Amino acid sequence: MDQSIHEHTFFQGVKDCLPTLLGYISIGLAFGVIGITSNLSVLEIFLLSVLVYAGSAQFIFCGLYVAGAPVSVIIITTFIVNLRHVLMSFTVAPHLTRYSSLRNIGFGTLLTDETFGVAVTKLSKENRLDGNWMDGLNLTAYLTWIASCTIGGLVGKWLPDAQGLGLDFALVAMFVALLVLNLVDVGKNKLMHYLKLIGWMAIIMYILSYFLPGHLAVLIATVIVASIGVVTEK
Repeated sequence: MDQSIHEHTFFQGVKDCLPTLLGYISIGLAFGVIGITSNLSVLEIFLLSVLVYAGSAQFIFCGLYVAGAPVSVIIITTFIVNLRHVLMSFTVAPHLTRYSSLRNIGFGTLLTDETFGVAVTKLSKENRLDGNWMDGLNLTAYLTWIASCTIGGLVGKWLPDAQGLGLDFALVAMFVALLVLNLVDVGKNKLMHYLKLIGWMAIIMYILSYFLPGHLAVLIATVIVASIGVVTEK
């Protein structure tokens, strides 16, 4: 069998997803526990994981829910936080145009920060994506996330002081680790480029935070810096 064909099968997508699963499992378990401390039931934690499927948005949901925020505020905030997925989908979509619109909706719906990172790495090496490979990658991550969140909810019922464990910081820690791992393997020029973008992100977000709510400052700063990154990428 042609090696290039083998590397784009459903099971190869599953295999390529495996290195990211530790992050899904640890963050999912943490969310499940936080969900219980936020007075959510295990069923509600399960449904959030199935329907929202976004770690940052789910943690934010818990914070807003505990604070008694209106449903409209929770929906709008979750929508804004997840808008970054539009940018990620725009990146991979040109490589999947040979598939139906319905199937492309499936690719985009199940795309996460981690699976996007794996897909972009695949693109940088081979300049192509296959639908079967994307399905293997996305479904493995999706099912692992649902199971981890649900198990975390069950475990949370047995922990006397889950809030004191600081599990709500787990998502931030995971993103920091992913950033460090991505910077390790790049050349000096790209490393300097990325560090400059990180600096711009901090500066722009700091300035915007004086005029806008925190979540909007983060979103707008992300769009601006991402645009700068695309234009200046060499």
